[in-house]
Amino acid sequence: MTNHLDGAILQRDKQSYAIVPRTPVGLITPEVLDALNTVVKKYKIPIVKITSGQRIALVGMSEDQLADIWKDLGTDIGRATELCVHYVQACPGTSVCKFGIQDSLGLGIEVEKLYQEYEMPAKFKFGISGCPFACAEGLVRDLGITGKKSGWAVSFGGNAGQFARVGDIIAEDLSKEDALTLVKKLIEYYRDNAKKKERTWKFAQRVGIDAIKAAVL
Repeated sequence: MTNHLDGAILQRDKQSYAIVPRTPVGLITPEVLDALNTVVKKYKIPIVKITSGQRIALVGMSEDQLADIWKDLGTDIGRATELCVHYVQACPGTSVCKFGIQDSLGLGIEVEKLYQEYEMPAKFKFGISGCPFACAEGLVRDLGITGKKSGWAVSFGGNAGQFARVGDIIAEDLSKEDALTLVKKLIEYYRDNAKKKERTWKFAQRVGIDAIKAAVL
């Protein structure tokens, strides 16, 4: 890495750092699992935490360890503070779940490839679920895609933080191709019209969901 602090998050002690290796839609290969195990033992990393976004945070490293840790991990950075797409959260969908109706893992991987680290006015999170149980929590993510028997439903403007907000359904009964097209339009409209650091829930309240629908449908 040219910048060893890229992706590093300074902790409250002002001395140690945390990093988040990229694990697309929460999937971890045997190779990444082996690398994580090796790194945690080799560098005596004190905290390994599974995050709400289906990622693994390594916490408590010193600055001089970071470059070697990233080299040994061999993964991309999972963004956690920057103004961009941070992650795509996805449930198993039809891959293994008996309740799965649509292929949420497949769609999630596709969305992640399209928008990994995509620059945004604020941090941005996806939730993609394969059935209406919505285990990937799309309705409280910036953009949600939820599978139903009739197709995909796309929601926008959700938030699970301090100011919780259920996202608005923008359109339903969509094919995968139509859902991806709508996602692109929503992201571009948000990117072009939101204020810096204005999350989608604030943007939806300020602009109005009717105006957003009129712009993208």
